[in-house]
Amino acid sequence: MIEWAPPGLNWNLITAATATVAFVAGGTVKGTLGVGLPLVTVPMLSLAIPVPLAISLVVVPVLASNIWQAVDSGISVSGAKRFASLSVALMVTTLLTVPLTLAMPERVLNALVAAAVILAVVLMSIRVKVVISERQERIASPVIGAVSGVMGGVSSLTGPIIISYVMALKLGREEFVGSMSVIYLAGAIPLYGSFIAYGRLGLTELLLSAAAMIPVALGLAMGRALRGRLNEAWFRWVLLIFLCIIAVALLFR
Repeated sequence: MIEWAPPGLNWNLITAATATVAFVAGGTVKGTLGVGLPLVTVPMLSLAIPVPLAISLVVVPVLASNIWQAVDSGISVSGAKRFASLSVALMVTTLLTVPLTLAMPERVLNALVAAAVILAVVLMSIRVKVVISERQERIASPVIGAVSGVMGGVSSLTGPIIISYVMALKLGREEFVGSMSVIYLAGAIPLYGSFIAYGRLGLTELLLSAAAMIPVALGLAMGRALRGRLNEAWFRWVLLIFLCIIAVALLFR
């Protein structure tokens, strides 16, 4: 079999093709729904490569997209203060979880990523109408941040729980997008910083992740083109079924 081996990695052409498809798929979902890049890409990549490497390879697309969204949408000082306890809890639990994650056997990590995907599917498929008072928010925010930090430290998928929570706060669209981007960055910085500190995210992974912006950009363009033509509810259900299939495949990998 023909081997393609960047420094520090040993990939064959099938693995490289799988990675390309994973980034195109993640970009397409994000272009169509506005979210979902790591949710789709990380578990798809994990079918072919170890979970920590899959997490490392999404670093540039994730950071670039969230920085752009944070700058584009903007967030007020009051908004940043509002989610400060959530962000701090998210950062702390992410830092505590990453070393445990890197020490886990591959089969256990695959099972945890599969569980995170299934949880995301459940949260996306049910629409619980909850009204959260200001007093409840002060208590709930650090709890949500802590739980999401554990989930993010294991799989990089901090989004599903936080999205459901922030949606329950009934923010305006721009405030929602800006707040979510800043919260995502609060989780991404300790996650990828820890990967650098533990030698799991180096120059080779960064270069590959930067190169992944090409298939991600292609997927984003496809997603934007599809957005006005597809029934979003139908597309969402197809996505959920697809994620369930990936989760089951991860369990048997």
